Amino acid sequence: MSTGQSFYITTPIYYPSDLPHIGHGYTTVAVDALARWHRQAGDDTWMLTGTDEHGQKMLRAAAANGVTPQEWVDRLVTESWFPLLRTLDVANDDFIRTTQPRHEERVQEFVKALYDRGYIYAGEYEALYCVGCEEFKPEAEIVDGTGAFEGLKVCAIHSKPLELLQEKNYFFKLSEFQDKLLELYKTEPDFVRPESARNEVVSFVRSGLKDLSISRSAFDWGITVPWDPSHVIYVWVDALLNYATAVGYGTDPAQFERRWPAYHVVGKDILRFHAVIWPAMLMAAGLDVPRGVFAHGWLLVGGEKMSKSKLTGIAPTEITDVFGSDAYRFYFLSAIAFGQDGSFSWEDLSARYQAELANGFGNLASRTTAMIEKYFEGVVPPASEDTDGDREIQRIVADAATGADAAMERFRPDEAIAAIWTIVDALNGYITENAPWALAKDPAQRPRLGTVLYTAAEGLRALAVLLSPFMPEATQKLWIALGHAGRLQDQPLREAGAWGVLVPGTSVNGIAPLFPRVEQA
Repeated sequence: MSTGQSFYITTPIYYPSDLPHIGHGYTTVAVDALARWHRQAGDDTWMLTGTDEHGQKMLRAAAANGVTPQEWVDRLVTESWFPLLRTLDVANDDFIRTTQPRHEERVQEFVKALYDRGYIYAGEYEALYCVGCEEFKPEAEIVDGTGAFEGLKVCAIHSKPLELLQEKNYFFKLSEFQDKLLELYKTEPDFVRPESARNEVVSFVRSGLKDLSISRSAFDWGITVPWDPSHVIYVWVDALLNYATAVGYGTDPAQFERRWPAYHVVGKDILRFHAVIWPAMLMAAGLDVPRGVFAHGWLLVGGEKMSKSKLTGIAPTEITDVFGSDAYRFYFLSAIAFGQDGSFSWEDLSARYQAELANGFGNLASRTTAMIEKYFEGVVPPASEDTDGDREIQRIVADAATGADAAMERFRPDEAIAAIWTIVDALNGYITENAPWALAKDPAQRPRLGTVLYTAAEGLRALAVLLSPFMPEATQKLWIALGHAGRLQDQPLREAGAWGVLVPGTSVNGIAPLFPRVEQA
């Protein structure tokens, strides 16, 4: 991707009635790291997140709490969702709420355009509906209830009884887009990633598409259908449109032209909405389809998918209060292959924090800066002649930078961190092998000692730059300790692997442990 090109990336917009758990945090930090990487690499980057605030589920939750739906969502967003972004150190460019006028007005405009183009018609509808999913359920996701729900049809995802709904609704002619969608998946093999998700979407579309009910008339918490105010627009149609309304669809053509199309990162349970319904809606409106949809896996705790109802929901603050936001970001982005399911355990988090962050990266930073202070009065020494071992470090740094950038292009932050971590491991080995503390005892070895410590410090400089999208706080501290002027996030990422950026003569400051020991109860 060329420098300066648009890179617009989105998280799903979250249901504020679900309190944020580590699954929401996982998606958000993955998107934030991808956005930070592209921003720092010089691409014209825009990161969007937000909340999906309409629908029957929200209406019922508000009623149960004795407030209006708007009061309910305002409270949830303010108390739970804005703080999540601060807790996890997320640098989003925008936060859209589907109750904002900028969104509601444009949704009506979009739906009206589909209606005028002949893609929407009135019809009768009877189907089983899950309020939890806000979705009319396909056959494959309807199962027979057990226990208290015996004899009832229940949702395969929520295990709650489905409601039989009979309504006069408006429908979108989704069935007309089967061939166009299959053609899209064929000509753009990376449109849906990873491959397992792509295969699932292709087989779903091949098996035939039914028209989609896009309005509801049984309740009024939603955006009204412009030509029939007795209906509100189906919450999923309203929600998907946030990605377009947030970047100026219908209001700011220049902004829309600059940003659109987007990359969407979603959980695999909402893949079909993003990879089937959303591109079909865009095609019908005559707009570009998204650049791609990446479906990540589920976070499992004790073998169960994260959810509040099943008590596996862990709030991100339970982790950040103990280990800090950098460790949260590092752990979830490195320990799980992005795109596959991953298991969370406190033991694994604690072990990785200790081994990789405290003993690996943190210790490397502390001992390198401490030795420069001790042996060179805190001033970075010049390197003298390179040995093969020194050149090997230079090669590892260059390869790590190239490899990490390629991994981020593939939406694999886990592979990017693995590439960068080769520098941590190589430098720790290099210091052990070259034993600066032994060299320091021999005045004749002073030039060699300088080379070894310059190599370690310059390697740390590259690490600070390359790891900054993943761990913004610790890397900024390291950057300052290495005596650099200017902001770390202004350092061009795609040039981070070049050797010799750290200038000899720079003053280095001692550094408090980047990842202090955690005393666990």
